[in-house]
Amino acid sequence: MNTFYEAAAIPALAAIVYTIIDITKTALGGTDKFNRFIPLIACVLGAICGVVAFYCVPGVFDTQNLLVAIVLGAASGLSATGTNQIAKQLTAPTVTKEVTDHESA
Repeated sequence: MNTFYEAAAIPALAAIVYTIIDITKTALGGTDKFNRFIPLIACVLGAICGVVAFYCVPGVFDTQNLLVAIVLGAASGLSATGTNQIAKQLTAPTVTKEVTDHESA
Protein backbone atom coordinates (compact mmCIF):
# COMPACT_ATOMS: atom_id res chain seq x y z
CA MET A 1 0.00 0.00 0.00
CA ASN A 2 2.88 2.34 0.71
CA THR A 3 4.08 1.89 -2.88
CA PHE A 4 0.90 3.55 -4.16
CA TYR A 5 1.63 6.67 -2.11
CA GLU A 6 5.19 6.77 -3.37
CA ALA A 7 4.05 6.42 -6.99
CA ALA A 8 1.30 9.01 -6.66
CA ALA A 9 3.34 11.61 -4.79
CA ILE A 10 5.09 13.22 -7.75
CA PRO A 11 2.01 13.55 -10.02
CA ALA A 12 0.00 14.83 -7.05
CA LEU A 13 2.68 17.41 -6.31
CA ALA A 14 2.70 18.44 -9.98
CA ALA A 15 -1.09 18.85 -9.89
CA ILE A 16 -0.85 21.01 -6.76
CA VAL A 17 1.81 23.24 -8.33
CA TYR A 18 -0.15 23.48 -11.59
CA THR A 19 -3.29 24.52 -9.71
CA ILE A 20 -1.47 27.18 -7.69
CA ILE A 21 0.24 28.57 -10.81
CA ASP A 22 -3.04 28.63 -12.75
CA ILE A 23 -4.88 30.41 -9.94
CA THR A 24 -2.07 32.94 -9.63
CA LYS A 25 -1.96 33.50 -13.38
CA THR A 26 -5.71 34.08 -13.46
CA ALA A 27 -5.58 36.44 -10.48
CA LEU A 28 -2.78 38.51 -12.03
CA GLY A 29 -4.42 38.65 -15.43
CA GLY A 30 -1.80 36.54 -17.24
CA THR A 31 0.66 39.34 -17.99
CA ASP A 32 3.61 38.60 -20.27
CA LYS A 33 6.05 39.45 -17.50
CA PHE A 34 4.51 36.81 -15.22
CA ASN A 35 4.29 34.26 -18.03
CA ARG A 36 8.06 34.45 -18.61
CA PHE A 37 8.75 33.44 -15.02
CA ILE A 38 6.20 30.62 -14.73
CA PRO A 39 8.78 27.79 -15.08
CA LEU A 40 11.02 29.36 -12.44
CA ILE A 41 8.10 29.97 -10.08
CA ALA A 42 6.85 26.40 -10.62
CA CYS A 43 10.32 25.00 -9.89
CA VAL A 44 10.67 26.98 -6.65
CA LEU A 45 7.10 26.24 -5.61
CA GLY A 46 7.64 22.55 -6.29
CA ALA A 47 10.83 22.57 -4.22
CA ILE A 48 8.97 24.21 -1.34
CA CYS A 49 6.19 21.63 -1.62
CA GLY A 50 8.84 18.90 -1.63
CA VAL A 51 10.26 20.19 1.66
CA VAL A 52 6.79 20.44 3.18
CA ALA A 53 5.96 16.89 2.05
CA PHE A 54 9.29 15.61 3.39
CA TYR A 55 8.65 16.94 6.88
CA CYS A 56 4.85 16.80 7.16
CA VAL A 57 4.18 13.51 5.39
CA PRO A 58 7.28 11.39 5.96
CA GLY A 59 7.47 8.29 3.82
CA VAL A 60 5.73 9.77 0.79
CA PHE A 61 9.07 10.35 -0.90
CA ASP A 62 11.13 7.21 -0.54
CA THR A 63 14.17 9.10 0.73
CA GLN A 64 15.90 10.02 3.95
CA ASN A 65 17.65 12.99 2.36
CA LEU A 66 16.20 16.51 2.23
CA LEU A 67 18.13 17.39 -0.92
CA VAL A 68 16.49 14.54 -2.83
CA ALA A 69 13.06 15.73 -1.65
CA ILE A 70 13.88 19.25 -2.89
CA VAL A 71 14.97 17.91 -6.29
CA LEU A 72 11.87 15.70 -6.58
CA GLY A 73 9.67 18.67 -5.71
CA ALA A 74 11.41 20.95 -8.20
CA ALA A 75 11.09 18.29 -10.91
CA SER A 76 7.39 17.99 -10.10
CA GLY A 77 7.00 21.75 -10.49
CA LEU A 78 8.75 21.71 -13.84
CA SER A 79 6.64 18.76 -14.98
CA ALA A 80 3.54 20.84 -14.20
CA THR A 81 4.84 23.50 -16.60
CA GLY A 82 5.62 20.87 -19.24
CA THR A 83 2.17 19.34 -18.90
CA ASN A 84 0.61 22.75 -19.44
CA GLN A 85 2.68 23.29 -22.59
CA ILE A 86 1.80 19.87 -23.98
CA ALA A 87 -1.89 20.63 -23.55
CA LYS A 88 -1.46 24.04 -25.20
CA GLN A 89 0.45 22.65 -28.16
CA LEU A 90 -2.02 19.83 -28.77
CA THR A 91 -5.02 22.16 -28.73
CA ALA A 92 -3.40 25.01 -30.70
CA PRO A 93 -4.47 25.36 -34.31
CA THR A 94 -1.79 24.35 -36.78
CA VAL A 95 -0.35 27.09 -38.93
CA THR A 96 1.13 26.15 -42.26
CA LYS A 97 3.51 28.41 -44.07
CA GLU A 98 3.32 28.57 -47.82
CA VAL A 99 6.68 28.43 -49.54
CA THR A 100 7.09 30.74 -52.48
CA ASP A 101 9.45 30.14 -55.39
CA HIS A 102 12.11 32.65 -54.25
CA GLU A 103 12.21 31.16 -50.70
CA SER A 104 12.84 27.60 -51.91
CA ALA A 105 15.75 28.56 -54.17
